[in-house]
Amino acid sequence: MKLNTSIIRSIGAKIGTPFWLYEAAVIRQRIADIQFMTSAPNVQARFAMKACPATKVLREMAASGIWIDAVSGNEALRALHAGHAAGNNPPVVCFTADVFRDNALDVVLSNGLLPNIGSPGMIQQLKAAGYTGPVSLRVNPGFGHGHVNTCDTGGPSSKHGIWHGDLMATRADALAAGLKIVMLHAHIGSGPKHQELHDNLTRLALEFRELAPSFPDLQAVSLGGGIPHNYRERDAQIPVEPLRELFTTCQQRISAAAKRELRLEIEPGRYYVAPACTLVTTVHDVKKTTTNEKGAGATFAMVDAGFVDLVRPAMYGSYHQIEVFDGATGEPLHTEPEPIVVAGPLCESGDVFTRGGADEELQPRMLARPKVGEIVALRDAGAYGYAMSSNYNSIGRAPQVWVEEDGSCELISRRETLEDILKAETSERL
Repeated sequence: MKLNTSIIRSIGAKIGTPFWLYEAAVIRQRIADIQFMTSAPNVQARFAMKACPATKVLREMAASGIWIDAVSGNEALRALHAGHAAGNNPPVVCFTADVFRDNALDVVLSNGLLPNIGSPGMIQQLKAAGYTGPVSLRVNPGFGHGHVNTCDTGGPSSKHGIWHGDLMATRADALAAGLKIVMLHAHIGSGPKHQELHDNLTRLALEFRELAPSFPDLQAVSLGGGIPHNYRERDAQIPVEPLRELFTTCQQRISAAAKRELRLEIEPGRYYVAPACTLVTTVHDVKKTTTNEKGAGATFAMVDAGFVDLVRPAMYGSYHQIEVFDGATGEPLHTEPEPIVVAGPLCESGDVFTRGGADEELQPRMLARPKVGEIVALRDAGAYGYAMSSNYNSIGRAPQVWVEEDGSCELISRRETLEDILKAETSERL
């Protein structure tokens, strides 16, 4: 979707840069895509809220009948705060983790949430806490693919879930503790290609079809998330029709194996929100280095956003399309493109948005050479953007702005101040 640069300039004049710009129309379209994929009977979608836990986004999900996958106690509380229902019948908010940290166990117990157990030892922790409700087991099926290797969520190198060889022993522990296993879950990640996703989901569904008869209390199976978003080719997204057919068929076949109707769940995160948000930043300087015996020189466009805002490029070389606009007119620059490195303000050499993957080398983009005061837009930043931002260098997190379909704007979180950053500091004796 083309950015409305007049809105961007108006927002920037009021609140400064950097800021996050969410487009309501894009999120709603992605929700509609997921609703279509899960429109068959007994197929239910969740939102993996770790991708973007803003209350405004969570309320959009609640209004659309999208359930929630939360991975911390506070995430679960945020979902409840946004209007999602407590309890486990139905389990609108599911708590998925490999460890009960901080308030997580208390939140599950006090709100009657369905715990989706990723480590066998969590069974005994639930038993010791007096929990007697239903549980879900997260399985590591031994295969899967993240969008990059460091994000693999299935296989021997993945920390997530109960290894498939230990599943039956964990089942026995749960039954001995008086806990009914009502769901089996796995998340195998999103490979870079649609066919790989389709093949892996089909394989996972077949595994669940074999397991279903061994779990007499089973009510649902979850194929996890992993529906990919194409960051490099924004107009070449996955087709939704084959996934609707796949999920419909999987639900029917697993139910047939169990000899009763089971609910099939999916829980995308990235797919809903990735294209809906842009990180808007301003050029403060353009400078150069020259080639010497250590390496090639580069032209650096220095902007006021950094990896405190969007960490994905620095963390694993992720790609985000970059657009440059005239700061006065808002029009795209039309000068001859040249290799530009876009870098931020942090006291870190890795604070660069145009960086490669495993080799971590600079990868300049062919961009119109910007001038001071011009606008740089980092697209498709809605998934794991603000959600992974930080206060490194004591910088306050940037504000979030919601743009409605009629062009009206709403500030949904303000720019953090030093007082916000210092609020948790104390000098209490223990």
